Amino acid sequence: MKALVLEEFKKPLVVREMPDPECSPDGVILKVEANGVCRSDWHAWQGDWDWIGIELPLPHVLGHEFTGVIEEVGKNVRNFKKGDRVIVPFTIGDGTCPYCVSGHHNICENIQMPGFTSWGGYGRYAHVPSADTNLTQLPENISFVDAAGMGCRFMTAFHGVTDQAQVRAGEWVAVHGCGGVGLSAIQIATALGANVIAVDIGDDKLDFAKQLGAVATVNAKYENAPEAIREITKGGAPVSIDALGIAQTCQASVSSLRKRGRHLQIGLTTRAEEGMIPLPIDLIVQYEIQLIGSLGMQPSRYPNMLSMVEKGKLNPGALVTQTISLEEAPRIFNEMDSFQNLGVTVVDKWDK
Repeated sequence: MKALVLEEFKKPLVVREMPDPECSPDGVILKVEANGVCRSDWHAWQGDWDWIGIELPLPHVLGHEFTGVIEEVGKNVRNFKKGDRVIVPFTIGDGTCPYCVSGHHNICENIQMPGFTSWGGYGRYAHVPSADTNLTQLPENISFVDAAGMGCRFMTAFHGVTDQAQVRAGEWVAVHGCGGVGLSAIQIATALGANVIAVDIGDDKLDFAKQLGAVATVNAKYENAPEAIREITKGGAPVSIDALGIAQTCQASVSSLRKRGRHLQIGLTTRAEEGMIPLPIDLIVQYEIQLIGSLGMQPSRYPNMLSMVEKGKLNPGALVTQTISLEEAPRIFNEMDSFQNLGVTVVDKWDK
């Protein structure tokens, strides 16, 4: 199969022929129709996240925001057939551990992540294990490009905003970092009736955030973000989200909150932090601030999200700023080095 291959960390990705994946009894083989280019791919390309146990054997095919059509079905799969349009969660649960049994497949004790623990969506074909437990049917009226835009960043934001932070109508929500997941959080929180403040250091990203519903913006390159947010909200935001995962955005998010505020951590850190960021502990104690983590989304929540998309309440396609060929993907990785990207880029062209 044709695939974009990681052969060396931080070295150019190459397009070449790779072996087709084999189908397990409980899995499916998917013909990939679209795959989002996510910053998590950039982290993996950099060789990050060994501090949380992610170490990729090389060569490797990345890609965890993929969707497509089932090409082959394992003998034990009951809920899917060849030709079904599906969307793939980037966190795969085994369906048997205590967390899966209680409905939290996204933090399975034996979690698998296509694109990380196995080859992913930068290959023309990809294997998805435990299909009956994890795959979700993609409605006919949602395009593959829009579905790829939901594959990681959008659904991660949906779970974080709706389930974990439990954002309510009328609340102020500050979103620090207007990359793909931050912009997704802005659109979703706005759809829930919240008043969103977008924070970034790029005016182009802040302008895009306004198009997606942000009622106020703060350019942290020129302003003290916590002070600006406290001024806008008259005392601090009830909810603040770090959608990037660097020390600056995490600390600013916590410091933006009012008493009894909720800090939602979605962004994972870089090599500079290696998972460790100093926080204002005394402020957290005095303000009774809640620190909330969020990873991916369990399959049971997909119907709720997809229903909102079908009804027009959410529009993940609005975040997609370009669609590209597989050969163009390395350029996007390079642009991520300096945060040049705007919105979501999706690979949907497999032939030049």
